[in-house]
Amino acid sequence: MSREESPLDQAIKRLDRAIAQLDQRLAARGAAASAQGPFDQDRARLAAELDQARAREKALEAAGAEASAALGRAIAEIQGALSQDDAQEG
Repeated sequence: MSREESPLDQAIKRLDRAIAQLDQRLAARGAAASAQGPFDQDRARLAAELDQARAREKALEAAGAEASAALGRAIAEIQGALSQDDAQEG
């Protein structure tokens, strides 16, 4: 006796097929991702190194600006002291 499938049985079969296809695609994607893994790791490492280099550059720029300002103040003090000496001698 052949039994006709109910709509629920048909829906369950479609769902099973869709899940199987999804599993296959995820497995294929997982294999592709693991093949790209070392490249992604290198890219992440290089990006982190670039961020560190940029941070060092900013720190050096700040230190250079601070040193330049301190040097400017020192020059101004020396010039002021020399001009006072010249005024006292004259």
